[in-house]
Amino acid sequence: MTTKTTAEGKTLPLNTILDGDCIEVMNSLPAGSVDLIFADPPYNLQLRGELHRPDNSKVDAVDDHWDQFASFKVYDDFTREWLTAARRLLKPNGAIWVIGSYHNVFRMGAELQNQGFWILNDVVWRKSNPMPNFRGKRLTNAHETLIWASKSEESKPTFNYEALKALNEGVQMRSDWVIPICNGGERLKDENGDKAHPTQKPEALLHRVLIGTTNPGDVVLDPFFGTGTTGAVAKMLGREYIGIEREEAYRKVATARIARIRKFDKEALETTASKRAEPRIPFGQLVERGMLRPGEMLVSPRGQLAKVRADGTLISGEARGSIHQVGASLENAPSCNGWTYWHFKTEGKTVPIDVLRQQIRAEMR
Repeated sequence: MTTKTTAEGKTLPLNTILDGDCIEVMNSLPAGSVDLIFADPPYNLQLRGELHRPDNSKVDAVDDHWDQFASFKVYDDFTREWLTAARRLLKPNGAIWVIGSYHNVFRMGAELQNQGFWILNDVVWRKSNPMPNFRGKRLTNAHETLIWASKSEESKPTFNYEALKALNEGVQMRSDWVIPICNGGERLKDENGDKAHPTQKPEALLHRVLIGTTNPGDVVLDPFFGTGTTGAVAKMLGREYIGIEREEAYRKVATARIARIRKFDKEALETTASKRAEPRIPFGQLVERGMLRPGEMLVSPRGQLAKVRADGTLISGEARGSIHQVGASLENAPSCNGWTYWHFKTEGKTVPIDVLRQQIRAEMR
């Protein structure tokens, strides 16, 4: 275990699994000390009796005591209390991910909004290998839902857009994720050879969450730690983690699992930087530095021309203004990225003006 001292002088235990009730433990931790929370709470499945396959073998369903609540009201009270404790721990720009099934995710979503969280996305985790519906009375339940929310509407949570795009072979990451359920060698077993935890999440799911919404060194809290998937992936990716788990058997499995994890080296931890994080370069700076001259003509993808003016604005017919405003006017669109829209000619080639912006940024590094 390592510790970190907050600005208020309080100690935050890092890279450890805390024993106890998640609400009590969260309330004992320093406020505003966590960057991200990933929560996989009890689903309150409301199972009625045993479930069997067509060959009459019993399905290993979630029937543990921690998933049983006397009523929806009891479950709602529990949800309100742990979300209240979780929100207190988040930094002003912190965020939370919750995951659930149709049994509980709508109740969590309502409570998130009631408490002032700002929902950013819901993500459908589509399981490529779901358990079939053995009774044949409903659709096969082939997905779970994740909700990503910031602490408040004013928060500016981490979002590594370019890293997720790179992870998805250069295509913008969508909100439907096709990932298999945890099985094979990844599925942890107890000393009897049975599943160590009935709802162990795949590492691929946490990898995507942490790559997309945290940075190396961030503190990630999981109040329902289970067998430690969040902690294992956090350690690999150079994030700090705090786990809370009241079941001794799960803590034991998680501790052994995380001890086997090797943290990636510094170079491997680097991800594609977000363009939003790069220094802002005004178009006028290109004119000031003589990279483009007043009177020089820029051309649009459709061959329309615009003249560069001395103050860094453009003029094209009746349209005049910034590179973005004139581009939007010519396209009759609400907005336009002038950096990729406008091109200039050099050495017989037509090149986006963004090339000049990147040259200036390279000088600043």
